[in-house]
Amino acid sequence: MRSLILYGLFYTSLTFGVWTALLFAYFHHSHVSRESNKIQEPSSFLSLGKKEYHQLVRTTERTPEQHARDRHLDRDRPRRRIFPPMSQTKFNFSNPEHLNELSTYGFNSIFSRRLGGMREVPDTRDKKCYHKNYPVHLLTASVIICFHNEEFNALLRTVSSILHLTPPYFLQEIILVDDKSEFDDLQGKLEYHLEVFQRNIKLVRNKRREGLIRSRLIGADSATGDVLVFLDSHCEVNRVWLEPLMAAIAENHHVVVCPVIDVIDTMTLEYRPSPLVRGAFDWNLQFQWDTVFSYEMDGPDGPTKPIRSPAMAGGIFAIHRLYFYEIGQYDKGMELWGGENVEISLRIWMCGGQLFIIPCSRVGHISKKHLENSLAIKKAKLRNSLRVAHVWLDEYKDNFFLQNPSSRHTKYGDISERVELRKRLRCKSFQWYLDSLFPDLEAFMSKEREEIK
Repeated sequence: MRSLILYGLFYTSLTFGVWTALLFAYFHHSHVSRESNKIQEPSSFLSLGKKEYHQLVRTTERTPEQHARDRHLDRDRPRRRIFPPMSQTKFNFSNPEHLNELSTYGFNSIFSRRLGGMREVPDTRDKKCYHKNYPVHLLTASVIICFHNEEFNALLRTVSSILHLTPPYFLQEIILVDDKSEFDDLQGKLEYHLEVFQRNIKLVRNKRREGLIRSRLIGADSATGDVLVFLDSHCEVNRVWLEPLMAAIAENHHVVVCPVIDVIDTMTLEYRPSPLVRGAFDWNLQFQWDTVFSYEMDGPDGPTKPIRSPAMAGGIFAIHRLYFYEIGQYDKGMELWGGENVEISLRIWMCGGQLFIIPCSRVGHISKKHLENSLAIKKAKLRNSLRVAHVWLDEYKDNFFLQNPSSRHTKYGDISERVELRKRLRCKSFQWYLDSLFPDLEAFMSKEREEIK
């Protein structure tokens, strides 16, 4: 009898143990699956409903102190680097439809549609940037994005990257200025998806084509933030991109700052880091990138030290809103785009401001090469460059005409308002600019000519 009882207890315990192990395995598997689903990135945020996407983009809406604390704990965690599945999508150069879209958008729109409206890009900052801390109570920013016939998903990635990677207590608003776009998906479809974001996004639609320069002025007039941040419509901001720019402007309202502009490949859309460079230009007044001397990176900050830049690329920069109006905004007599970046760079330096590239701020950008071939763009760039030469180059404008002898009699409009602005601001001479900011212009030009040969 005792043996039967012992056998019964043994088999009961064994059965209980087996069931316990099975139940533990089941619940553990369910928990892992749920956690896996939590961290799995959706193929496209457009597939989410309004409520779900609202929860996704609002995850950073905490107090400034909580955000700073969490970012400090989070900064050293490894990040997934998500790139397009190159083996799954190939651009067919023999396909007329593919070539037409490449001509229309200036980059691989086939790939862009596969990427959708949001992705994660690699953190390309120098590791020293991870240890920098920025005040959480700074100025507020109005991000202004102008677009004309932009590829839909590229525009949405620009907006979603800003919302996902910008602390909400810095971001006053995003202002989208539609410069008379003609594509259907930039009408009602765009308005619907902007509603999905459920954030302070203003959409301004120009009644006629104004061009980038005047569209940015329209966007600035609608802004209410302390700082104007201008972005192109085919960008993707990187981690901790805005804080370094805002900190520099908070310290000195007469400082204009640019991020390091990383490369988003035109064909593969792969996000790649750019080296540290400064902005410059040649006697054609065409913007160029120039090397940064090693001695400029000396000191404890090393590669994170702000870089004095003679010029800006123009597509991406931040400026205090009051200072933007104080120094004369943009030249309203310019057409479309081109030359405005050199003009505002000269005006900043010659009229008492400073221009820096901030290495700890990174923003990716797609260069649309096809736009350079447009006859309207070429005409606008020549007109705009002539205005720069006649207002800002003093006797050195002859160097511009040596490069462009046929342009001496080309019309460039009335510049009296800009000449008066220069007098009112008591701006320095172009000779001062060369001596103080860009003394190696001739050497830079010689280097460029050697590269062409």
